[in-house]
Amino acid sequence: MTETASPTSTPLKDTNFGKKSAGPVEWLDDRLGLAGVVRKNIRKVFPDHWSFLLGEIALWSFIVLLLTGTFLTFWFQPSMAEVPYNGSYEPLRGLEMSQAYASTLNISFDIRGGLLVRQIHHWAAALFMAALMAHMLRVFFTGAYRKPREINWLIGIGLFAVGLIEGFAGYSLPDDLLSGTGLRFVDGLIRSIPVVGSYLEFFVFGGEFPGDLIIARLYMAHIFLLPGILLGLIAAHMLLLVYHKHTQWPGPGRTEKNVVGYPMLPVYAAKAGGFFFVVFGFTALMSAFLQINPIWTYGPYNPSEVTAGSQPDWYMGWVEGAVRIMPNWEFTIGPETFSLNVFIPGVLLMGLLFTVLAIWPFFESWVTGDKKEHHLLQRPRNAPTRTAFGIAGMTFYGICWIAGGNDIIAFKFNLDIFTITWIARIGVFVGPVIAFIITRRICISLQRKDNDTVLHGYETGVIVRSAEGSYAEAHAPLPADAAYTLTARPRVPELTATEAEDEHGVRNPEGRKARLRAWAKRFFYAHDVDKPTTAEVEQAEHHLHDEVYPPHDFPDDFSGVSETGVPKQH
Repeated sequence: MTETASPTSTPLKDTNFGKKSAGPVEWLDDRLGLAGVVRKNIRKVFPDHWSFLLGEIALWSFIVLLLTGTFLTFWFQPSMAEVPYNGSYEPLRGLEMSQAYASTLNISFDIRGGLLVRQIHHWAAALFMAALMAHMLRVFFTGAYRKPREINWLIGIGLFAVGLIEGFAGYSLPDDLLSGTGLRFVDGLIRSIPVVGSYLEFFVFGGEFPGDLIIARLYMAHIFLLPGILLGLIAAHMLLLVYHKHTQWPGPGRTEKNVVGYPMLPVYAAKAGGFFFVVFGFTALMSAFLQINPIWTYGPYNPSEVTAGSQPDWYMGWVEGAVRIMPNWEFTIGPETFSLNVFIPGVLLMGLLFTVLAIWPFFESWVTGDKKEHHLLQRPRNAPTRTAFGIAGMTFYGICWIAGGNDIIAFKFNLDIFTITWIARIGVFVGPVIAFIITRRICISLQRKDNDTVLHGYETGVIVRSAEGSYAEAHAPLPADAAYTLTARPRVPELTATEAEDEHGVRNPEGRKARLRAWAKRFFYAHDVDKPTTAEVEQAEHHLHDEVYPPHDFPDDFSGVSETGVPKQH
């Protein structure tokens, strides 16, 4: 006879709290109908991989920005009215400055914890943009923007663009000499726009630069307009993420129709909540020990002065560099001066960047003819041309970014600034091409390596001697899970030429467009290495069993040995 074990816990609905809350909860559900939505989503599954944390870092950094920004608004005064400084910082006492700058000094030196919060806010802004950029690169290189996620990709581009503007607005608010120099730079970008530039300048600044309204306008945009847009875009991004379900890496049990991972409650919510405190704590730790933007060393803004070695925040450095390496192309027609040396790198280049990013998913879909839904990510090596384009773009960005500090580099390393400028001018054209070629060849080599590993097994590190006296390294077949992961990719599509005329000699009206598309498709796929066929895998397995040291002689848990003879894991 067996006894039924008594339950070790009381269901929530039977507890006093559950009984008391049942009525209000039922009342809300009758009117809002939340029970079905909550029940469905609290069990939603999310995959687990470190690369997915990049988006979370951006999200939690934004939350930190909201919290610290709210604290700072209590004391910041967004006014350009001149006042004498009477605060605690002795070197600037008695100096005339704007109320914005004086209140920033007051936050830094006279408000308990003010400097720490200011630094947390600034570090969180830099971390937000860094995480957002890394997240977008992850999405690009893994093909996570493919159908049905094109709209979410566009939302991500919008987040990136608004984040740049929001960061610049916050950077400019203290009205110190460094941020004022940055405003002067933007004023030059606006005025370089042909015909309408001077009108736009007067509209933005409320008159001739610097005017007396720009800080108040930037403040309203920084604390109200732009955060509202960011919140809306983030909400839309998260809703589409839930609607489309999360992407995942290929692997055993993972298909285009399922998600393998952890449920929202209790696992994922606990992990995400804990990660928020990790991000907040790490940002606070940096802010406590790593100084950033010491505005008191620059002094108040004066339009007649420029700080030596002035640099923008890192995410705007590439625009600064593009302007610095641009030749002095400028001409005058009548009363109008066309400053192409500023307009092309400062305005046109940014517009070109966001345009290319926005149309890329649709361009790739047109070239490849791929209209299927994709929920499995691609390893970057399995899309060599896309990966090569991405690295080429990063190379261009990096060279421009380095050129933005050409004066600092010349000073620190005792180099000629004109030599650095010319190297950067040549590098922005040559560097991306070289990076493209090298990256695509590396990806293709890695594809061949994967195929070789699938067909011939992994190197065990075991050296055996045959009866004839020759030495060879024994190979063992990959575990089924690893082999599946390496081959979980579509085959290279068939590349066919488009006929210009039909069998009756009639010219194809779509011939030119079709030939262009066929050429682009060959450019994308011509060098790709296809995955092994079933016949090739079976032949390779038969060959492995004929080895000097056949794989079935290895223990089941054997994964090879290292160069020092120590067993290793796959």
